[in-house]
Amino acid sequence: MGPDNDTGGSQFLLLGLSEKPELQPLIFGLFLSMYLITVLGNLLIILAVSSDSHLYTPMYFFLSNLSLVDICFTSTTVPKMLWNLQTQSKAITYDGCITQMYFLTLFGGWDNFLLTVMAYDRYVAICHPLHYTAIMNPRLCGLLVLVSFIISVLNSLLHSLMILRLSFPAELEIPHFFCEIKQMIKLASSDTFLNDTMMYLTTGLLAAGPLAGILYSYSKIVSSICRMSSAQGKYKAFSTCASHLSVVSLFYCTVLGVYLSSAPTRTSQSSAITSVMYTVVTPMLNPFIYSLRNKDIKRALNSLLGMPGINGDKCLGLKKRP
Repeated sequence: MGPDNDTGGSQFLLLGLSEKPELQPLIFGLFLSMYLITVLGNLLIILAVSSDSHLYTPMYFFLSNLSLVDICFTSTTVPKMLWNLQTQSKAITYDGCITQMYFLTLFGGWDNFLLTVMAYDRYVAICHPLHYTAIMNPRLCGLLVLVSFIISVLNSLLHSLMILRLSFPAELEIPHFFCEIKQMIKLASSDTFLNDTMMYLTTGLLAAGPLAGILYSYSKIVSSICRMSSAQGKYKAFSTCASHLSVVSLFYCTVLGVYLSSAPTRTSQSSAITSVMYTVVTPMLNPFIYSLRNKDIKRALNSLLGMPGINGDKCLGLKKRP
């Protein structure tokens, strides 16, 4: 490490989305609302899936894991941002910055792999329905989630260790609301060629690779749907994929837009605003996207919340006596 990288006890400054004082209360209220909606919405999905035995299927197992990861993903950035806005402080320690980058990369990567696994699940369900139960058995489902987690941990650890080798100015201002890897590499005062190379290489392998798998799965799904003779069957098959496709589109368009864009006219502020989409907005919208068109989730939520008319007795753990 260089002499100016003795930053273990120093502080960096997160400039946030705007430095205008009059906008700070608005930003605080907006992000607090989105964070609470994200946590509550995803928590309800997890509770609904775990409380309804009809949802003990691979699709909902992966969905509940996705909801848990989305809560963790958002929680790595928004609480610190809200704290800084409330205390009117922009400081984050060097150790805190590295820790934030580590968990952000971990949960972002895990989110990415879960979306890919969910695409594979839909592919098996639609293209090989007779063998679905045998293929998507509990052991394979657990293994897919575990392997996704391990790969994400290793990728996150690699990037964090690569950042640790860089030198940074004593007074570092980060034009973002969290410690983003691309911004940190850009602001380093030492040679970043190896970091840039590794970032683009892993982004290509761990983002473009799964995206190619998702596109391949859906090409097979579309082909299978087109061969169906029943219009109702086509609609049902498409409905099970529409929510997932919406989430994939939101996630990948914003992530790839941030990490693969090298346009010289792209400002740090525009990059930060784009990052809001995949770190805050997408996790917030996921519960709505998956529940609005899903009758099973609606029924489970009604049962969980004790709403009358749908499994009210079951929700309370009661059985009607003869």
